[in-house]
Amino acid sequence: MDLNCRTKLQYVALFFALLGCVLTCVSTFVPLWRNLNLDLNEMEIWNTGLWQTCVIQDEGPMECKDFESFLALPIELRMARILMFLSDGLGIIGLIVSCFCLDCLKINEKYTKKYLALFGGALFWLSGIAALVPVSWIAHDTVQEFWDETIPEIVPRWEFGEAMFMCWFGSFFLLFGGSLLFCSVHPVTKQTTIRDQTKTIDSGLLYDTATLQNRCPDLII
Repeated sequence: MDLNCRTKLQYVALFFALLGCVLTCVSTFVPLWRNLNLDLNEMEIWNTGLWQTCVIQDEGPMECKDFESFLALPIELRMARILMFLSDGLGIIGLIVSCFCLDCLKINEKYTKKYLALFGGALFWLSGIAALVPVSWIAHDTVQEFWDETIPEIVPRWEFGEAMFMCWFGSFFLLFGGSLLFCSVHPVTKQTTIRDQTKTIDSGLLYDTATLQNRCPDLII
């Protein structure tokens, strides 16, 4: 793999990982995981997230109420809070670690950048999986409740909110960024190595010829 191609691959990997980390961090705190539109009262739209429930009125401000007790929450919300915090932390640490594996930085250790790239890619993968689990879990419960035949049709049903799609895209971007970072660890090809050796030999020959001319000018015709 050419050095310029590897550098570009590293930048693309960091871009997607940064985008995924931003999306997962935003989706952690916004109350837009599920929404509820009441057919009997179209003036109100209910939104709920991991931390609070909000109601949006057509001609009034949005009012929110925080969840009072962590232990009183359903198991999926409790696990979602823990896993989303874990995902955000791993993503931020992965970005910091991956910045040190860029080719534009000069590090004396020969294999340091390789290990940093592998470690950063692994952190991105763990961050993406940690965000993918809770959003898929809540989405599964939402679908089960929406198609529950025991609930009368007149009762409003919760549906997917914007934050769930943000979390899905963020987790996929983190996984994609980690995969690209793994690909950037591929060693330099032989063609590049031979080219560098040829340049070294040519420069060495020029140096030797110049030295010989200075020492023995009568021997050079």
